[in-house]
Amino acid sequence: MKLSITNPLVSANWLYENLNAENLIVLDATIAKVGTKNDIKKEKQQITNAVFFDLKNVFLDKEGTFPNTIPEASYFEKEAQKLGVNQDSCIVVYDDLGVYSSPRVWWLFKTFGFKNVAVLNGGLPAWNQLNYPTEIPKKRNLNLGNFKANYQSEKVSSSQEVLNASMNDNCILDARSEGRFYATAPEPRADLRGGHIPNSKSLPYSELQTDGEMKTKKELQELFLKINPNNEEVIFSCGSGITACILALGSEVAGNTNYKVYDGSWTAWASNLENPIEK
Repeated sequence: MKLSITNPLVSANWLYENLNAENLIVLDATIAKVGTKNDIKKEKQQITNAVFFDLKNVFLDKEGTFPNTIPEASYFEKEAQKLGVNQDSCIVVYDDLGVYSSPRVWWLFKTFGFKNVAVLNGGLPAWNQLNYPTEIPKKRNLNLGNFKANYQSEKVSSSQEVLNASMNDNCILDARSEGRFYATAPEPRADLRGGHIPNSKSLPYSELQTDGEMKTKKELQELFLKINPNNEEVIFSCGSGITACILALGSEVAGNTNYKVYDGSWTAWASNLENPIEK
């Protein structure tokens, strides 16, 4: 029987029970956390039969001005096919940090028209806590998939749209830390101005999580209702488009799909000296 996912999150128990499903593809989307260095030489482990989804070197616009820029649909389609992704695949994506970079991959697939995808809640730490099987990553010969990308432009926000939303006092939520939002902590990217988009609000992604897992649907509904009581369209931003997708994930868990992700995020905004900033 082929798997079909209706919830944007799945548990480690669910994944373990369905690990042998014929259409399941498990993607490891791990990247280093912004502002940290991988100094600890620890042997990499992955969920058994996982495939590495390279956010930093493959699944981005390599010619883009800013980091992590979403690639062209034809390029994403070709690279996803190389990972064996089919139109009828069921994708579960995770990362080593809990829920950090995996929502970016979930959002990318959604933005390219693929719906049968979910994030592993708690990521590899939740998997390891239950002593479920892992392995040292190995090179695998993958069959070419037949995935087709269908770009959903309404899920992505441009700098001009963000400027308009800012001027109209629409809802813009920033996933960076409060220190970066208020420019009391430095930006990890050298020479980038500190502060935030005028009229945006601070919602650090960590507020959506407890011990590396996403909060419950009820908790997330209450959180978003408090900050956006009229349930208007939201633009999610962050440093460079990674953690904004955690807010997008939280929004969908809460039952709200009325949002966009500002792909360039603060890096794009602050790099344009004509854009106004607040501190």
